[in-house]
Formats: sequence, structure tokens, C-alpha cells
Amino acid sequence: MRIAIFNRIRGLHAEKLRFFLVGGWNTAFGFILGIALYYYLIDRVNIVFIGVVSNLISISMSFLTNKIFVFKTKGGWIHEYLKCYIVYGFMAAFSVFMLWFFVDFMCLNIFISQLLILLVSVCISYYGHSRFTYKK
Repeated sequence: MRIAIFNRIRGLHAEKLRFFLVGGWNTAFGFILGIALYYYLIDRVNIVFIGVVSNLISISMSFLTNKIFVFKTKGGWIHEYLKCYIVYGFMAAFSVFMLWFFVDFMCLNIFISQLLILLVSVCISYYGHSRFTYKK
């Protein structure tokens, strides 16, 4: 019984560590992709189009890496993919609201605001994916 509890706790920490590492990869991927698409497409299309395409590709990458390497769920690809967009949609709305609140209402520096939002977003994102998107 004690070993099973220990393995369960250790497994949760391993999952959180994988989420953190995969999140770092996904963040770097999205950042580099956005810049690459900007330089390749800015003379041909609007920045909004570049932002939409960059987000679609980045969210898809995040879905795949989280599904395969972090939560390791089987099947349910389309269902989980759509739920992934719900979590990221909520996160986008939350981030924009909090940015407004911190910068305009609380008069915090943009860098501090972004850091606070990032820290909270990682926690909420993990909770949303573990309890909703990839719920076992």
C-alpha cells in the first residue's frame, strides 16, 4: 500500500516535470515559428493571418507533444484536440484580461505583468489539460 502511494506521488511529479520540459519546447517552437512566418510571409499577407497560422501550428504542436510525451493517453485524438483548443482559448482570454488588469488597472510594469501571467498560466494550463483535455 505504501509503495503504491509513493509510486503515485512520484508519477505525478514526473508528469509535471515532463509538462514543464515539453512546455519549454512548445514555447520556443511557437516563438521561433512566429518569427520565421513573419519574415517569410509579411510581404504577402497581413500580420493577423500570420498570427492565426502561427497559433494553429503551435497549438497543434503543443497538443501532440502533451498527448504523446506528458499525459500519454491512447485514442481520442479528435476529441482531445478540440478540448485542447478550449483550454487554450480560455488561457488566451485569461491572459489578455490579466494583462489589461495588471498594466492599466494595477499600473505594473509590462515585464512583471507578463511574468506573473506566465507563472499562473502554466499552472492553470497544466490543471486544464490534466483534468479536462487528457483526463484519464
